[in-house]
Amino acid sequence: MKAKTKPYTFYMVIWSNIRRYQYLNSLSDEALAETMKLTTRTLYNYDHDPSMLTLKRVQLFIEHSGLDIEALISA
Repeated sequence: MKAKTKPYTFYMVIWSNIRRYQYLNSLSDEALAETMKLTTRTLYNYDHDPSMLTLKRVQLFIEHSGLDIEALISA
């Protein structure tokens, strides 16, 4: 029997691009959490359910990273 896979959502695209930026720029979870004014636990929660990501948190990340929203929504 095949395992069910979740559809790839808009939230997942944004969150995976934030995590990609973190990896490419060698940011620790603590540094990313501080940038987005979150706890590291919340980052792990977003890994499991990125639909909880708010526009405010995305905006904080954009302001800090210098990326634009188009870069975050490109798959």
